[in-house]
Amino acid sequence: MLDGVSLDQLRTFIAAVEEGSFSAAARKLRRAQSAVSEMIGALEEQIGVPLFDRSGRYPKLTAAGTVLLADARGIVAGVDFMKVRARGMSAGLEPELSAVVDVFFPIGALTAAAKEFREKFPGTPLRLYVEALGGVFEPLLDGRASLGIAGPLPLMPGNISAERLSETGFVIVAARDHPLAAIEAPIPRTELAKHTQLVLTDRSTLSAGREFGVMSPATWRLSDLFAKHAFLLNGLGFGGMPLHTVQPDLDNGKLVVLDIEDAPPGGLMLPMYAVYHTASPPGPAGRWLIERLKLCPSKQPQGGI
Repeated sequence: MLDGVSLDQLRTFIAAVEEGSFSAAARKLRRAQSAVSEMIGALEEQIGVPLFDRSGRYPKLTAAGTVLLADARGIVAGVDFMKVRARGMSAGLEPELSAVVDVFFPIGALTAAAKEFREKFPGTPLRLYVEALGGVFEPLLDGRASLGIAGPLPLMPGNISAERLSETGFVIVAARDHPLAAIEAPIPRTELAKHTQLVLTDRSTLSAGREFGVMSPATWRLSDLFAKHAFLLNGLGFGGMPLHTVQPDLDNGKLVVLDIEDAPPGGLMLPMYAVYHTASPPGPAGRWLIERLKLCPSKQPQGGI
């Protein structure tokens, strides 16, 4: 008998609970009260348990009804979600948006865009990877992701298209008790060479044999930005970090920006790009996300550039 339960019955059951009475549910559903009562009665007969106690003036949920209400809502919500997704797919909307984001991109800006994305495309789940440097491109090339947010890379794969987004600040920092923090600016590069530099490594092979921003022959290489952050805070070396990641540490004095010889005072501005396989441009959801991320403000380093 359970196979005969209909969505109409479940929606009527939910309406009766939410409106507080069968008559109120009938008004909401634009049906006769007798039709609502009959439909709920038929549902109770099919599932074999009473959903409402009708001994009082207004029907009240039974213990079984309270439990089954959650199931009914879950079934109806699932069907509604399927309808939304199907309508979107029929209009060319991606069934899922897989994106890979450079760890340098401000997470606050990405989160704000994701909240709007969820409201705009409720039937399109978001799958997110976080990578660094060339690692952003590998999921695009092997088909795991359809959209990427990448920082500057001197050699971009030829089959990848790029669109300029905002910029993010990039600063060279050290702990406040690191020897470099005590040197009067500008710090000569010969002095940097005497200290350990913490370098973010590329887990892909796209930048193999190339060095980006390495200023010391003594390097410790880390594949995780958050591990690098922790090492910097503990005085294990100096290194470059996205400004949004270390701004709280600069504000409370745990880290200091190093003013380096021949480098822009206060740090650099790194351009960020939306990237995708040229042969597979973004669909409606991916295109919306790109345009939304173009609105993200650039985060200027302290002191300008």
